[in-house]
Amino acid sequence: MGVTIAIDAMGGDHGVSVTVPAAMAYLDKHADDVIVLVGLTDAIQSELDKLGVPCDRKNLRIHHSTEVVGMDEQPQSALRGKKDSSMRVSINLVKSNEASACVSAGNTGALMATARYVLKTLAGIDRPAIASYLPTHSGQVCMLDLGANVDCTAEHLLQFALMGSTLVTALEHKENPTIGLLNIGSEDIKGNETVKKAGELLQASDLNFYGNVEGDDIFKGVTDVVVCDGFVGNVALKTAEGVAKMMGGFLKEGFGRNALTKIAALVSLPVLKAFKHRLDHRRYNGASFLGLKGIVVKSHGSADAFAFECAIERAAEEARGGMLEHISEHVEKWHNARQANEGEVA
Repeated sequence: MGVTIAIDAMGGDHGVSVTVPAAMAYLDKHADDVIVLVGLTDAIQSELDKLGVPCDRKNLRIHHSTEVVGMDEQPQSALRGKKDSSMRVSINLVKSNEASACVSAGNTGALMATARYVLKTLAGIDRPAIASYLPTHSGQVCMLDLGANVDCTAEHLLQFALMGSTLVTALEHKENPTIGLLNIGSEDIKGNETVKKAGELLQASDLNFYGNVEGDDIFKGVTDVVVCDGFVGNVALKTAEGVAKMMGGFLKEGFGRNALTKIAALVSLPVLKAFKHRLDHRRYNGASFLGLKGIVVKSHGSADAFAFECAIERAAEEARGGMLEHISEHVEKWHNARQANEGEVA
């Protein structure tokens, strides 16, 4: 079944020079899907002309917008002052059901503020969360929140776990994914009061709660989902990206030291290529804004065409997998059960 993806063509550090080639590369692999490029028509058309894309392509449309949200613009300024920005128009297309999902590499704060204002949150969800996949020894792990919510309550962490579990079920078809709560130790007595309370709530829930996990457990693939607040999650994510780049730099420096090490590099080339592929953060580009009444995927602002294409793939997978419907159904059941329990207590 084909899906329609609205793309904020002007967003990110590179704008149309990345978003348009990525969109075309995606359509070359998914001819049944439709891409709507939102932004300044002249800029988009100019890039399409460079790529030699015919103007009558049936699965590609341009939706004109007159404004662009800057990467350093304040979220409230973008929300109130740029109602015809490529970012907001893309989200509006999801709101009106003209698109199944939208993808943007633009300003994260502005994107979250606009998406939350336009789409609203699901009943029973207090705050949307940013979720993404990270590579592990055995595959990948879904981690949230990665920066949307710096201060969280135990209840928020429980909601994140519910949404993360549902996302994994929708995309990976795992019926009962395991949930890990990121902490400074595996023991129940470790952590601050919020994390300890969240552990109690998770233990009492019907989710498949594994227990506390530590930072090194993330990349071991101990659980399918790792839950934390946005402050911790963002620091962990950026730290992982930094370590991966440092390791790549060390290898390049070591193998390029002299003639012998360069020969060793040639001999090791197949292994090095496999290593680079497994640690390539571009393959995991595309963070989902969970908890909204619509699918919104955030690409890294500095993403290249390959990475942005991966973000489009993520949005399409969520739309095809019925992610929004799954989360809505699970959240509604959980919310109704919680209200019933509160009623019994009263």
